[in-house]
Amino acid sequence: MSTMSAKIVHISIDRDWREVYGYASRPQNMPFWASGLAFGLMQDGDDWIAEGTLGAARVRFTPHNDFGVIDHRVTLGSGLQVHNSLRIVPNGDGCEVMFTLLRLPGMTEEQFAADAAHVLRDLKTLKELMER
Repeated sequence: MSTMSAKIVHISIDRDWREVYGYASRPQNMPFWASGLAFGLMQDGDDWIAEGTLGAARVRFTPHNDFGVIDHRVTLGSGLQVHNSLRIVPNGDGCEVMFTLLRLPGMTEEQFAADAAHVLRDLKTLKELMER
């Protein structure tokens, strides 16, 4: 597979990065801010099973770490695997949350833009939750 187009979707949050990471990195919290996982995640060994807008998917998260990395690999029912890179980075007293969105093969420019808008909505929801 050739290199896919990518877009970094990010938002600033006025809260210590460790607190944002602590909340955002827990799969149990993701349905509260990641709308693609609105139906929740159920643990299955090292993986989590997600029922979302694309149907059932298997999700494997990177282990908890001191670097703010919440990468996760999503395996769709079709077998397609997508690596999602999510980072929480210190920025003064707050942080930056950055998601690398990849344009999958066959995805139109309009679909890619809609995906980016969806990710930004989710990051805004995370921001609202964390700045309360």
